[in-house]
Amino acid sequence: LKESTMKTYRAALIGCGIMAGPIEDEVRNIPGMVLPYSHAHSFQGCDRTELVALASRQVASLDWFGENFHIEKRHQYTDYREMILKEKPDIVTVGTQPEERAERVIFAAEHGVKAIYAEKAMSASMQEADAMVKAVEQNGVAFNLGTQRRWDPGFDKMKEVIASGELGSLKTLITHYNGTLANTGSHYFDLLMHLNNDNPVSWVQAHLPDSEDAIEGNIIVKDPPGHGIIQFSNGVTAYVILSGKGNASEHEIICERGTMTQVSNGASWELRVFDNEDGSHQFPYFEPASSTVKLIEDLVQSLDNGTTTRGNVRVARASTELLFAFIESHRNNGARVKLPLKDCNLKFQIQRTPKPFPRDGEIWPMAR
Repeated sequence: LKESTMKTYRAALIGCGIMAGPIEDEVRNIPGMVLPYSHAHSFQGCDRTELVALASRQVASLDWFGENFHIEKRHQYTDYREMILKEKPDIVTVGTQPEERAERVIFAAEHGVKAIYAEKAMSASMQEADAMVKAVEQNGVAFNLGTQRRWDPGFDKMKEVIASGELGSLKTLITHYNGTLANTGSHYFDLLMHLNNDNPVSWVQAHLPDSEDAIEGNIIVKDPPGHGIIQFSNGVTAYVILSGKGNASEHEIICERGTMTQVSNGASWELRVFDNEDGSHQFPYFEPASSTVKLIEDLVQSLDNGTTTRGNVRVARASTELLFAFIESHRNNGARVKLPLKDCNLKFQIQRTPKPFPRDGEIWPMAR
């Protein structure tokens, strides 16, 4: 092997909140979940990365992460800019809220960081997304968005079956979910694009139920729920449905001669062939793996070889555009909105009150 392929890359966290570490305890008993899942645990779970530094405005968060991940005080920062300039990490995660994401990604890209793992949603506006694309591409930075299902081996297997032609051509994609567009829908917009080989979207048509207080002019003050239709340019249609089908997501792929379904967020995987007498068929075997570690390994491979990452900044921008297109459709009484979007001035500006860091024995607050 070349020496470069054996390098251990230095990683750092920007934003020490739930996804950075404590979410590990919340998701460990979810059926189908493969740990590690959090940023910090996954850097430790990847044999090519070492977590070396932390940045957070909350000193108590730094204390908790420092103790649990063995990061000395001298490598803990309340200013992410100081951390980047002093520590010179190869990889950073940006686990802040969307309103702060672009500023941190752009600074990292322009000051020597060569790989960025940004949490979803990508940005608070399409203008910020475009600025992130420019900074990442001009500085040759590897980029992945934290939409982990893009790296899930089960969905990779679904794509293999589609590509094999065994079930005929892909016709329809259906996602059942519960949640809001930015926080939850971001995952599924990206997944639907991935399953359809990132073909361009022609138009969307959407409705945001119970969202009367979510949008004030061009400002999105509350992350709204939303469902609707996504029409791809290759003729595939996707339906994103707030069906109330349990607390976990469910995804169905419909082809000419059969279907594949992921049930309860990966608890089971099913394949049905229409011309079988009973319709049943064994879903192909795949080796379960941590999708977060695979996301990080994708960044490592890009650093090693200069390859394009699976969730690169252009792909991330495209799924972000779907998020804003859904909101634009709703604002236009459910009219079809053509993509690419033009003159979209929507912006997330959600007022969040930082929650106090928990004392021993208390539950970690759901806030970054």
